[in-house]
Amino acid sequence: MDWEDLGRLANEELTRQKSIRLRCCTATGCRANGAEAVFKAVQQTIADQNLGDRCEAVSVGCLGLCGAGPLVQCDPSDRLYSDLCPDQAADLVAAAQGETTDLPEVNQTQPFFSQQLKIVNRHSGLIDPDRLESYLAAGGYRALMHAIFDLTPAEVVEIIRLSGLRGRGGGGYPTGLKWATVAKMPGDRKFVVCNGDEGDPGAFMDRSVLESDPHQVIEGMAIAAYAVGANFGYLYVRAEYPLAIARLNQAIRQARRHGLLGNSVLDSRFSFDLEVRIGAGAFVCGEETALIHSIQGERGVPRVRPPYPAESGLWGCPTLINNVETFANIAPIVEQGADWFAAIGTPTSKGTKVFALTGKLRNNGLIEVPMGIPLRRIVDEMGIPESPVKAVQTGGPSGGCIPLAQLDTPVDYDSLVQLGSMMGSGGMVVMDEHTDMVAIARFYMEFCRSESCGKCIPCRAGTVQLHELLGAIAEGRATATDLQKLENLCFLVKDTSLCGLGISAPNPVLSTLRWFRHEYESRLIPDRAIAPTR
Repeated sequence: MDWEDLGRLANEELTRQKSIRLRCCTATGCRANGAEAVFKAVQQTIADQNLGDRCEAVSVGCLGLCGAGPLVQCDPSDRLYSDLCPDQAADLVAAAQGETTDLPEVNQTQPFFSQQLKIVNRHSGLIDPDRLESYLAAGGYRALMHAIFDLTPAEVVEIIRLSGLRGRGGGGYPTGLKWATVAKMPGDRKFVVCNGDEGDPGAFMDRSVLESDPHQVIEGMAIAAYAVGANFGYLYVRAEYPLAIARLNQAIRQARRHGLLGNSVLDSRFSFDLEVRIGAGAFVCGEETALIHSIQGERGVPRVRPPYPAESGLWGCPTLINNVETFANIAPIVEQGADWFAAIGTPTSKGTKVFALTGKLRNNGLIEVPMGIPLRRIVDEMGIPESPVKAVQTGGPSGGCIPLAQLDTPVDYDSLVQLGSMMGSGGMVVMDEHTDMVAIARFYMEFCRSESCGKCIPCRAGTVQLHELLGAIAEGRATATDLQKLENLCFLVKDTSLCGLGISAPNPVLSTLRWFRHEYESRLIPDRAIAPTR
């Protein structure tokens, strides 16, 4: 199938769409509150009222304001309704036709919506993720066509380099530099891998992207494969994401059927195919070398680097690994150009970042904001705290806690690191004045202790000892000597662990010690109060 055939499919989809559409969010967050039942009730209501010739219910991805789900947005009015139940289906259909109802409507002029700039989530909540035609009608796969027929692989790599895109998985490594490294490696067998092993507590960015717009990730992977000379790829997704896995597999089948994957993509000389690999949920498999071992059917444990995966990855072949959000940025960059993307954000952190905004807030959900936006604007204006804010935790178990006094810090890679935290994959948890920071540090250490693969002693034993020391402090059984041991052990684990899990595990402890040390010291007892052990 060539591009003319795909264009015909896109036009047929636009013609098929009804003049009145009720876009029902069926992503996991809303499903947990009964969104599937709302969607089916709306479908049934349309059928019962014989409105099928001009009205339709569409299953879409995340509409953003997850804490207020189930959510339904109506076209052409664009009105958004929240906290719905199946009994309100008739009112929803009436509202979509312009009638006045008592449905709870969301004010979309509020900062939660107006402060966002959507690139990764540009189609989220607008298209049907189960229909290739819906993605094509929104302009999907045009970037892939442009890359294959108008650009050389080296030119694609250069576009990504000039865009300034950095890896959105946490480390922030320059994407163009990684692509260039894989592209120059010799050999005719290379792989592209999408790291969808999102496991941070409070994080659901990658899951939402995969559920809402799987074809955009696939298109990004195909462009990457063309650029670096790969002909096969893997989407590694944890088993806890069944809806994402189902929609990805559906999208892959559709892409193959229409010549967008497989041999001779779009009747060109470029061939690329991929498959989904399901992970068992080990947090450590988010580390590149552990992920590679898992894909190969081995135990998911990291290895010493170098060699890096770009040189020797899957089965010893050069392997490009980026995360979901990184790949979702590729098609927009190729479409709009490097200068367009580079003009967004800060000099060292380009583009936008997707965050899972959760915690003690009125507005919990998924946001996409330009890099460099002040953290305070996200928290105070977009999230709207329910009670006085004490701290914001970014980066999950690998990040740290940022105090209220530092909320004017711009959200970019370098600024967050200076505060003892990090961007991470995009989890952002807001904590109020009642939050126990020692308990928070202990919670994240318990997570790291449980998720440690056990390969290296500093992480395997160090996380256990750190957790025990945090427990002693939290329970009022520790002394100043124990506190010093805690801090010294943090640096030892950070400096000597094999992979990123152990290296970053002490971050929540160190950041809370830096900004909230008084909460630790207030619980200490004098050293002489501890009876000698026999």
